[in-house]
Amino acid sequence: MKKTGITTALYLNYFVFAILLNSVGIVILKAQKNYGVNELQASILEAFKDLPIAIVSFLIASFLPRIGYKKAMLIGLGLVTFACIAMFYGNSFNYAKLLFATVGVSFALIKVSVYSLIGTITENQREHNALMSSVEGVFMIGIALAYFLFPAFNDDANPNSWLNVYWLLALLSLLSFGFLFFMKIENPTEIPGVNLADDFSQMFKLMTKLLVVVFVVSAFLFVMIEQGIMSWLPTFNDKVLHLSENNSIMMASILAISLAIGRILAGEITKRINWIWVLSFCIVCAMLIVIFVLPKTVGLEVKTIDSFRDIPLIGFAFPLVGLFIAPIYPLLNSVILSSLPKKLHSSMTGLIVVFSALGGTLGSRIIGWLFQNQGPENAFYYTLIPMSLLLISFFILKKITAKNEI
Repeated sequence: MKKTGITTALYLNYFVFAILLNSVGIVILKAQKNYGVNELQASILEAFKDLPIAIVSFLIASFLPRIGYKKAMLIGLGLVTFACIAMFYGNSFNYAKLLFATVGVSFALIKVSVYSLIGTITENQREHNALMSSVEGVFMIGIALAYFLFPAFNDDANPNSWLNVYWLLALLSLLSFGFLFFMKIENPTEIPGVNLADDFSQMFKLMTKLLVVVFVVSAFLFVMIEQGIMSWLPTFNDKVLHLSENNSIMMASILAISLAIGRILAGEITKRINWIWVLSFCIVCAMLIVIFVLPKTVGLEVKTIDSFRDIPLIGFAFPLVGLFIAPIYPLLNSVILSSLPKKLHSSMTGLIVVFSALGGTLGSRIIGWLFQNQGPENAFYYTLIPMSLLLISFFILKKITAKNEI
């Protein structure tokens, strides 16, 4: 079992699911345009994606080492291959729900496997932090690509043309399946319990630890912020900046690119600077962008915009919030996983995925409600509330983990 081959498989699988998972913001916009649903109805797609992630992760994470990480990832890739083909032929809001439900189930298998394997192929917290950040960075590159893939297949003269992208996504999933199928991956992780019931109980025991409680609250708050902004940025660009549909989607890629850069850099920066100061600086900068940059974006006097060159520079500024919120998620995950025995990484990852999924669903639903009831120009201001709570949680987490640091 070569480390390079395993990391390549992790990158490839995460890359494919990044495109699928985070196309939800694009499909939310397309659903409003093509399927005649309103903002609140469209936001249910986030729940169809995230709730299966939460449920499946909760049910299988603790005993996934018994199933085998390779087998779990192959099942996930196989399921999404068929789901993409079904979306092409189904072409309806119900099939969009089915697509994201399948993607959610599959991603639960992929993410628990990926996070658990990271723990088995790294030797210390520095290596763990670096690989976790780079894997999440590749994930964000996949997200950025999604914002260009979908417009590339979109044709205003043919409202169904965008569905052709699902043939490409099915092919990518199938290629990833083939690469993984022929790779030998052993299962070096210790089994957490003596039987399946004991495996499952380990997850509940983890939830009694103060460290874990503070962490899951932090992860919940972060994903609420990230998914709320990411899922609704295309709609914000369309309704506030009055960009064309394609430009609205491609402009949202700036957020994903910023997130990718931030996560890749985070692994290097935290080799020299303690994680608490990195995260505190980042969340404060993100809050300042919301406070000072967002009002100028909302207050733009928009003229006719036909291309990126017609967009005022300030219009590109708000998505740069991604650069500062980017390091938060992988660093928090690395802090908690590095503090636990490797045999508990699968169970802990299950909790990470569960609360991340719940945070993503709630965040998207709240922003969707705010878009509809407070107006799209005001919705993102409310992210200051979870940002403030997240800053407080960093210092609580730091105090709890300080005794384990050298």
